[in-house]
Amino acid sequence: MFIALQNAVASDRTILVFGDSLSAAFGIRPEQGWVVLLETRLRTQGYGYEVVNASVSGETTSGGLERLPRALQLHQPGTVILELGANDGLRGLPLDAMRDNLSHMVHMAQAKGAHVLLVGIQIPPNYGPRYTEEFAHVFEGVANQYHLPLVPFLLAGVALDPTRMQEDGMHPNAQGEPPVLDTVWRYLKPLLKKNAATGGG
Repeated sequence: MFIALQNAVASDRTILVFGDSLSAAFGIRPEQGWVVLLETRLRTQGYGYEVVNASVSGETTSGGLERLPRALQLHQPGTVILELGANDGLRGLPLDAMRDNLSHMVHMAQAKGAHVLLVGIQIPPNYGPRYTEEFAHVFEGVANQYHLPLVPFLLAGVALDPTRMQEDGMHPNAQGEPPVLDTVWRYLKPLLKKNAATGGG
């Protein structure tokens, strides 16, 4: 009984970051990425959370859907930061499939008792304004359907600043990662308070 309770508390203190190259510190040293910076902020501010980064560069929502069940079983997170969809958009994949994949992942995480923070992204208008606009609305629709907090745009204040972006114009450089963390933190922090309260911390 006591051991089971301890395990439940421990899982509430695990944050799973489930994303693509934008969360995998692509093109920079891992310790410069926003996820490692998040670990540092949690530690220095006295939050007792473990952060697991299960992000894979190039990942699509379909690939994430295949990987998520094992990640949830392995890490039993209390919070899941879901940051996928950018590669779907860059490849012009069907938005209905992207929406379904995100919805299924949210449902999986919630069924395991995890809070989900959905992270939105915007894409260049390569496939025309209609696709670009509808792409952005996918995140809003899933967030509304499942009553999730939504980061509207992960790279807000970063994407259009060449001093904060790598030469590919798609990934933040080391200077761009702290602002990315600040964007995520604004929406993550309220979840941490809730988890700490329900986790008995």
